[in-house]
Amino acid sequence: MPRPARFRPALSRRARLGATTVAALVAGTAVFGVGQATAEHSVPRTDKEIPNLTQVQDKIKAYYGDTVTADGEHYASPHSNYARQVRGIEAKARTYLSKALARHDRAGKKSEQAKPAIVLDMDDTTLLTYNYELRVGFHYTEESQDKYLAHTDMDPVFGMNRLVNWAHAKGAEVFFLTGRKEAQRDWSVRNLKNVGYGVPLDRRHVYLKNKENPPAYLPCGATCTTVEYKSGTRKHIESLGYHVVANFGDQYSDLSGGAGDRTFKLPNPMYYLP
Repeated sequence: MPRPARFRPALSRRARLGATTVAALVAGTAVFGVGQATAEHSVPRTDKEIPNLTQVQDKIKAYYGDTVTADGEHYASPHSNYARQVRGIEAKARTYLSKALARHDRAGKKSEQAKPAIVLDMDDTTLLTYNYELRVGFHYTEESQDKYLAHTDMDPVFGMNRLVNWAHAKGAEVFFLTGRKEAQRDWSVRNLKNVGYGVPLDRRHVYLKNKENPPAYLPCGATCTTVEYKSGTRKHIESLGYHVVANFGDQYSDLSGGAGDRTFKLPNPMYYLP
């Protein structure tokens, strides 16, 4: 989620909730079954092919175990189906990383070798946007996101802070790669620190999208697609002497384009980012 975008109009980088859900149903794919909105944009032939938007939102709330505080704030439950699904993905990642990092450690003692690294997206991969989504009624705007991030910390995606800290302690260099704009850097770093990501969070380890001054290692410059931006940055990380053993994201565009041994897809039924 780039990562800043949320429920934008259909022609923008994020497909609206209704559009993605409709497309999924027209294509015969249940959004809630796969945990990811589809990229299809088929035009419904009749109203019967369009799900009721309120019912879709209710299913999303149920999946996240919507919990409302006394002051009306909405949070996802650690006992929800979403949390259970995330824990299963984390368990597989930990098993894989245990072996991958051990292999690197053994090989490194015998010869010079690139240091192992993991790359993680931010929104809905390491930081959970659910409270923001409910606060704005699933209606993303740049202004509302800036206002939220400036003063509010998103919760960590359940267990991801522990997984990241564990991987770092086992020898993995940790890089965050997000589509959030460069102007949101201080807020993003503050949030990661405050919710327990105890890894280096300097400019060498946290990459945000800078359209005004794109880095020279991205030939596409300010016009990069999400896949070009993310895969190009991973390749840049590897050029610095690292080997990306695992790449984590909630969108398939976070994971495409190469430069990474293994990908781990976090669930996100709310929006699609091409």
